[in-house]
Formats: sequence, C-alpha cells, structure tokens
Amino acid sequence: MTKKETALTIYDEITKLFPNASCELNYRKDYELLIAIMLSAQTTDQSVNKVTEKLFVKYQSINDFALAPIEDLESSLKHLGLFRNKARNLHLMTNKILNDFHGVIPKEQEKLESLPGVGRKTANVYLAEMDHVPRIAVDTHVSRVSIRLGFAKRGSTPKIIEDKLMKLYPKDLWIPLHHKLIHFGRYFCTAKKPNCKNCPIIEYCKYPEIN
Repeated sequence: MTKKETALTIYDEITKLFPNASCELNYRKDYELLIAIMLSAQTTDQSVNKVTEKLFVKYQSINDFALAPIEDLESSLKHLGLFRNKARNLHLMTNKILNDFHGVIPKEQEKLESLPGVGRKTANVYLAEMDHVPRIAVDTHVSRVSIRLGFAKRGSTPKIIEDKLMKLYPKDLWIPLHHKLIHFGRYFCTAKKPNCKNCPIIEYCKYPEIN
C-alpha cells in the first residue's frame, strides 16, 4: 500500500474504536470555547470542565473577564496547572479582544494567534470546532500517536506533524482525524503502557523501535 492508503486504513481502524470522537470541553458560547481551550494546556479536559462549570457562571461575558482582577481569576483557576499564567493570559486576551477587535473574536488564524495565550494549536482547535474550518491541531496525543505510527519522525515539531498529516489525509477528514487521534492517544495508545496487545493497527506501529 502507498503511504496515503496506509493512512486511510489507520483512520478507518481508529474510527471503529472511536466512531463518535468529538471535543470533550464544555461550552455554550464562542468565548467560552476559546477560554476552555486556553485553560486545557497541560491539563485534562475533565479538570477544565470542572473549573469552567463555575467560572462561566461567575463571568458571563468577555467584558466580565476583562474587568476581573487577576487575583480573582487566579482564585477561580487555582485547581488548574499553570493557573497564574493562565489567569494573566485570560485577562490580557479578553482585553485585547475588546480593545483591538471590538469585542468580537477574530476568525482569521493570524489574528487569533495574536491574542495572548493563543498559539497555533489553540487557534486550530477553535477554528475547527467553532467555525468548522478544516484544521489539524497537534497536541501531545496527536504528536505521540503520529510519531509511533511513522507519520513523523521522533522530535518533529507540532507544525511539521501538522503539515505531514495534512498531506496524507484529504481536507474533509482533517477535523474528524484530529478528534480520533486525540481519543486514540488519550484512551488507547497512552504515553505509558499503551494497549498494544489489543491494537488493531499494531502492524503499522513503530513504537518498539522508537522507545
């Protein structure tokens, strides 16, 4: 099989494991999604959902977040990793949206990435989830699985992995691929003790060679 044929076979097998893979962050409004994605850095989605359940009741608009003292934001985020840095970025990000974008979250990648605390991965997740723009966001799970499956070499940057995946897969699969790779890495091909014994795509895996 060609690389693209192998990639599609892998997609089909992962789909059988996680047919309904989707975003696991809870949100109702566009700014809530952006904030939840920002808060998920080095933190589980479950932990973020527990925090945002109260956070989005306490602060009910971008303006509320922008006006909140950083100390209050820190208190609300204290159960998350890097909470002080996240509180600061949340304060700066919401103020920039109000001051530079008239209170509207920009839809352009470059403008999104200009927001404090919003990098390429966060922007990609937001655009794919909120606006259904074809994107592949590369987090630790996508990166690990991609390297183990030989889509990218060990040590590859997220941008390199993103580019390689976009070349392997048709654009209409980018968003579902992102979700399926995350679920596969989060619940099956885990960092420690991956479920190799029951893996349907073990024949394509490079894991024994790179670990």
